[in-house]
Amino acid sequence: MERKGRCACGAVEYELKDRPLFVHACHCTWCQRETGSAFALNALIEARLVEVTSGTPVGVNTPSASGNGQRIFRCPDCQVALWSIYSGAGEKLVFVRSGTLDAPVPPDIHIFTSTKQPWVKLDDGKPVMEEYYRRSEQWPDWALKRREAELARE
Repeated sequence: MERKGRCACGAVEYELKDRPLFVHACHCTWCQRETGSAFALNALIEARLVEVTSGTPVGVNTPSASGNGQRIFRCPDCQVALWSIYSGAGEKLVFVRSGTLDAPVPPDIHIFTSTKQPWVKLDDGKPVMEEYYRRSEQWPDWALKRREAELARE
């Protein structure tokens, strides 16, 4: 399965070489501020499975709620955020902005809903977490195994 994505101006295009491990709809106030929206929709996938097919995204260091920051990769022309690397996950995993995919992937879970906007209704049947969660309780086995194998790679 391949999924293609791009920025708004088309200068940067990419493909996901496999399906995402898990997709977060993050409702934290940091994601709200960074996206200018009610939440961020991030598809977690191994960095090596994101292939840039045109252009060169630029990494921008930004602060995060954890205090460890994140690196957001943006189109150098239109500045659209394509994916992020969070310090906690390391550089082997990236969080692709689902809305930049030609066929956006829906969330598997809603996180940090304690700070969601009150007008956002979460009735899609996906788990709703006030804060974060335990991967072992939410992720499917195949995704846990793929993540573990990726983190073990040299």
